[in-house]
Amino acid sequence: MVVEALNFDAEEIAAAIAEWARIESPSTDPAAVNRMMDLAEKTMATMGAEIDRTPGRDGHGDVLMGRFGFDHPPEMPGILVLGHLDTVHLVGTLGDELPVRRHGDQLFGPGILDMKGGMYLACHAVEKLLALRGRLNLPVTFMFIPDEEIGSPSSKALIEAAARASKYVLVPEPGRPEHFVTGRHAFLRYKLHAHGKPAHAGHALGVGRSAISVMARLIAVIEGYSDVAREITYRVGNIQGGTFVNVIPAACHAEVLCVAPTEAAFAEIQARMGAITSPDPDVTVEVEAGPIRPLFKAHEGTMELLEVAQRVARDVGLDLDHGQFGGGSDGNFTGALGVPTLDGLGVVGNGVHTKQEHLLVSSLAPRAMLFAGLVAALSDRNV
Repeated sequence: MVVEALNFDAEEIAAAIAEWARIESPSTDPAAVNRMMDLAEKTMATMGAEIDRTPGRDGHGDVLMGRFGFDHPPEMPGILVLGHLDTVHLVGTLGDELPVRRHGDQLFGPGILDMKGGMYLACHAVEKLLALRGRLNLPVTFMFIPDEEIGSPSSKALIEAAARASKYVLVPEPGRPEHFVTGRHAFLRYKLHAHGKPAHAGHALGVGRSAISVMARLIAVIEGYSDVAREITYRVGNIQGGTFVNVIPAACHAEVLCVAPTEAAFAEIQARMGAITSPDPDVTVEVEAGPIRPLFKAHEGTMELLEVAQRVARDVGLDLDHGQFGGGSDGNFTGALGVPTLDGLGVVGNGVHTKQEHLLVSSLAPRAMLFAGLVAALSDRNV
């Protein structure tokens, strides 16, 4: 078996992932994201991949692809390894808030779990596999996304085109200790804009109309729609408004992220958000629909892919079930298209999107063996 012939050094992998995490790459900073893309491109080139880099648009970073064709016809569907290198951590987080550091089995750093660790691990696993075999029976393409954390607005079309040209999609998003991810809830994003009437906050009593006050009332209503038992959530994660404390705010803006585990919940969210109106006739409210991650439900192709992965996992000593979970990924797009997609293939850890984000070094070797073994098994099925 392939997994028995491969030898992975967890410390070697951890050191390389730490270097990736030291390049800060928040989604909203295309120059920073492209510095991370530069390092990924160097990694791909060192591995011998054919490089295709699409310049970013609309204020986002570049999309990087690295292809191992093995002299197969260019149109031959193969394995797409899909993941992102942007993070939710702003430049400067490496300072006091979340420096790259090791504490026992835990390796901390911005984006180290979501998902620089998984993408580097996939690169390393395939590099080791190619060193062993030299050639695979399927082409393998890596796709590095610059804007996943904000809904992949500039890369969605490229992702879907790459998926349609692929036989399988493997997504090294953070791994779950006991599960593969064979489905993901849908994600809907909205922006709310409230416009009131400015006035002096101390003297012109009753003259102005506060956009912030109206937005506060709407936030309470919107978040009250959440139904945790049904895994339906409405969360306001960003709000901006006002200028000076002594001026009644004329404008306020908020961003809402909604999660739907079913088609019915998806329709319910769209209806509720579309029906929002201002509770104050003197303040206008606009609801702007943003990027959507479609519902990814397990289908026959994904379940066949799962069977292969579970056999490999058992060879590695992992007993992994599967399920549909929240926490969207670009796998939502590929799975919704009907392309066999397996998600959650990355490193294991905790603290995603927090200042305690970390991976477990002890997960690196078995997860690398799992990824390499899965790619090999899929290649062998195409003899």
